[in-house]
Amino acid sequence: MQALVNTLENCGYEVHCVSNKSEAFELSKTFIKSGMSVGLGGSVSVGQIGLLDYLVNKKDIKLQNQYETGITMEENSERRRQGLVSDIFVTGTNALTLDGKLVNADGSGNRVAAFCYGPRRVLVIVGKNKIVKDVEAGFKRVMEVAAVKNIDRMNSKAIEMGKEPRHNLDNIANKFSWVKADEKNRIILILVDEELGY
Repeated sequence: MQALVNTLENCGYEVHCVSNKSEAFELSKTFIKSGMSVGLGGSVSVGQIGLLDYLVNKKDIKLQNQYETGITMEENSERRRQGLVSDIFVTGTNALTLDGKLVNADGSGNRVAAFCYGPRRVLVIVGKNKIVKDVEAGFKRVMEVAAVKNIDRMNSKAIEMGKEPRHNLDNIANKFSWVKADEKNRIILILVDEELGY
């Protein structure tokens, strides 16, 4: 693990290693300061550590929460846009390669865009199951693991709500990126020694 941390730091990431979800949650909170604007990328990992609920209930920040129940599609899109100029963007990743590349697919594109440019900082929660050898393995993981599980999750949720399931690879995984850190320490990685997300 130390070799990976050294590589990631040499790539320009700010890297933190924690043992479990609870430690990841406590550390994540230290990056969220009063008065900040906070953007969100789709992430099961962020929810699993408790950070999404924390952000939703934190009253002294401006959360661009596109997942809020009852908002219009226009408001949803505007919150995604505003998240791209936030002080910090909170998300997970589909894969992290041993040489320091973040590999992701997206439906709307706001998450892959945030990795590339926009938010002042990006906080990424990375379970140990996301670490892969290289970009090829990363995209393989995207298509064979992350996308499939997300499609199942979102279609199941639609059925529960009495809606027609409409999610597939064409609208869940149609925008792709792999990025390395650009500006030093702009992207913060919290590596969690547990499996998280898809």
